[in-house]
Amino acid sequence: MPAPRKYPDELRERAVREVRTTGRPIAHVANNLGIHKEALRGWVRQAEADSGERDDRLTSVEREELKQLRKEVAELRRANEILKAASALFAPGARPPPDEADQVIDSLKDSGFGVGPVCRVLGWSESAYYARKKRPKSARRLRDEQLTPLIGQVHAESGGTYGARRITRALRRRGVDLARCTVERLMRELGLEGVIRGQRRRTTVPEPSAPRPPDLVDRDFTASRPDQLWVADMTYVRTWSGWAYVAFVLDVYSRMIVGWQVANHMRTELPLDALEMALWRRRIKKDSGLIHHSDRRSQYVSIRYTDRLADVGASASVGSVADSYDNAMAEALNGTFKAELIEMQGPWKDVDQVERAIFQWVTWYNEERLHSALDYMPPAEYEQVFWRSQEHIPQSA
Repeated sequence: MPAPRKYPDELRERAVREVRTTGRPIAHVANNLGIHKEALRGWVRQAEADSGERDDRLTSVEREELKQLRKEVAELRRANEILKAASALFAPGARPPPDEADQVIDSLKDSGFGVGPVCRVLGWSESAYYARKKRPKSARRLRDEQLTPLIGQVHAESGGTYGARRITRALRRRGVDLARCTVERLMRELGLEGVIRGQRRRTTVPEPSAPRPPDLVDRDFTASRPDQLWVADMTYVRTWSGWAYVAFVLDVYSRMIVGWQVANHMRTELPLDALEMALWRRRIKKDSGLIHHSDRRSQYVSIRYTDRLADVGASASVGSVADSYDNAMAEALNGTFKAELIEMQGPWKDVDQVERAIFQWVTWYNEERLHSALDYMPPAEYEQVFWRSQEHIPQSA
C-alpha cells in the first residue's frame, strides 16, 4: 500500500516522540505506524534541529522564514521584469491611453505575465482592463478591421511598391471610399511602406519608445580580426504564398555570413534566431570584445535581443533612423543576396523553398564566392589566412 501524500500532524508528532523517547529503531517505528522510514527519518532530524541538537539543518522557523523570503524575492523579480518589459512599450513616466494600455497588457500577458501582477506593478486597474475587453468595439475599430486586409492585399499585389496615395486611389477604384490619412495610419500600424525612389523598402517601423544604444561604428566598417564587429539586417522575399523575411548577421572582417534565419513574420524571434546561430557557430565568450551593429528596428532594440547581447558581453550599436549608410555593409549584403539568388532563381513558391535555397547559397558564399574586398578570396579562406598568421606571431612574455 503506497504511503499517503501528507501525514497528519498528530501522527508525525507521535512517531517522532516514540523514536526520541524510547530509542527504538526508526525502521521499526515506521513499520508499526505505517509510515515510510525515510519520511520518519527526516522528521526526527528536523526535530533535533529545532531543539538545537544539530546545526547542519535549518530549524522549522528558519525554513518558514526562508520560504517567505524566496516568495518575496520571486515577486520582486517578477515586478522588475514587468517594469523592464513595459519600459520598451511606452515612454517612461507617461500614462498611455486605454487602447495602448490594453496593448501593453496583452503583450506582457503573451510574454508569460499575469494580468493581475502587470496591473498591480504598473498601477493600472485590472477591472477596467477586463471591462474594456467586454465592451463592444467602436465603429472606427470595426471599420479599421475591414480596411486592414484590403490595404495589405493592395500593397502585396503591388509588390510592396504602393504607398498610401496609390493604395487610396486603388481602393477607391474598387468602390471603397476612404481618406488618405486613414490609409497612412493603418499602414503605420501594419508596418507597411511604399517604395521611395533611391531608398529601400523598410521591413518594419523603428520603435521610438525603445532605448537606443549609441552608434559605435559611425560608418567605419573596418575590423582587424574576426568577431570584432558584426552587422545585422533584415530583408524580404516575395513568394506565391506570401512574404518571406530573412535576417542576416555578417562578420565585417571576413564578410562571412555567421548567422541567418528565414520566417514568414518579422517578430523578434526572426533576427534573434539568426543571432543565436552566429553566437553558437563562433563560440562567442564574454571577453571577446564583440560589437553588434544594426539599424533602429524595433526587433533589434527589443528587450530580448539586447538582453541576449548583454548575456555574452557584446556591445550593441545602432545607426540613425532611415539612413542606409549607417548600416551600409549589411545593406550591401542584402543587395548581393537579392541579385545573386532571389532574382536569378525566382519566382519562389513558399518560405520552405526560399530557406533551402538560402542554405545552399550561404554555404557557397562563405566557402567559394570570390570577394573583391578580400583580394578575391572566399570569406572562409580569408579567415584561415588570418588564423595561420596568428600562429607565427611570437607571444610576449
